[in-house]
Amino acid sequence: MHSEPPRPDHDAFPGLTPPLILDLAEAALGVRCTNLCRPYNSYINRVYELADRDGRGLVIKFYRPGRWSRAGVQDEHDFLLELAAEEIPVIAPLRLRDGSTLGAHGRLLFALYEKKGGRYPDEFTDDQWLAMGRLLGRLHQVGARRQPHDRPRLHPQASTRAHLDFLRASGLLPADLAPAYEQVTAAIVDEITPLFARTESIRIHGDCHRGNIIDRPGESLHLIDFDDMAVGAPVQDFWMLLPGTLADAAVEADLLIEGYETFRPFDRTSLRLIEPLRAMRYVHYSAWCARQVVEDGHSPVIPDFGSRTYWQTETRELADQLERIREGAQPFGNLLF
Repeated sequence: MHSEPPRPDHDAFPGLTPPLILDLAEAALGVRCTNLCRPYNSYINRVYELADRDGRGLVIKFYRPGRWSRAGVQDEHDFLLELAAEEIPVIAPLRLRDGSTLGAHGRLLFALYEKKGGRYPDEFTDDQWLAMGRLLGRLHQVGARRQPHDRPRLHPQASTRAHLDFLRASGLLPADLAPAYEQVTAAIVDEITPLFARTESIRIHGDCHRGNIIDRPGESLHLIDFDDMAVGAPVQDFWMLLPGTLADAAVEADLLIEGYETFRPFDRTSLRLIEPLRAMRYVHYSAWCARQVVEDGHSPVIPDFGSRTYWQTETRELADQLERIREGAQPFGNLLF
């Protein structure tokens, strides 16, 4: 992870035009494409829908330079290929003509995928909660086999401290508000670090929420967008799925765990990490927004990001979260820990 902000890059994707995109896809796959080159919404990368002359839908993804190393992108691809080999419902990168999955054009790295449509599930049924648990259990079975080469570690002393360092160096924290924000964030890091001492750390999705799940009729739920793949506690892939705190979502959590344990034991003591992980996510999101502003030099992700009101609100919410963490987790139903 970066600890110092890079210089603004107003043109991170130089010369990326539809003719070039089509040429790169055709050369990489050895196919002929139609003229379709439809951009998708993407904050970080550049993603386009294509189609070959046989009618197969394709997606080409260009990775933002400097965000991940080549080894880090390859970690994502390797994980997806391992999962696909186990028939776990993910969308793995296609093999290119040279046998690899990662193409390059200058400093731009890219990958191609088969286009697979689907809809985002609104609310899970009990059966879908169980199915989601089984999917995560299978995913973590594969994730636990080995460590990646160059992926972030989701731990307060690693990722959260790195995010705080980046925010300090970004110049986006107002000088008079910075001490309070830094103090509460550092207090959270100190408070929660011991909770991670005996926690398993494996390859995980890292950004597992409903926006990254698609429901394909007649098929299993699919988990998509492994761009934030990380090394961390398995419970990280649980908590963003839950419709509220553990107290409010004990039934859903119990169903997730039941499905998960069809394939892999779940450490119920790790449920105490949910509120710490939520606090870490707050800091992660602020650093993520700051990185967009710094890296492209002008574009905040949300309208009020970087304003005094934004930092005052974030500081208050982190202080509230610290209090919740200090109050301690409580057992709910069968979720004893």
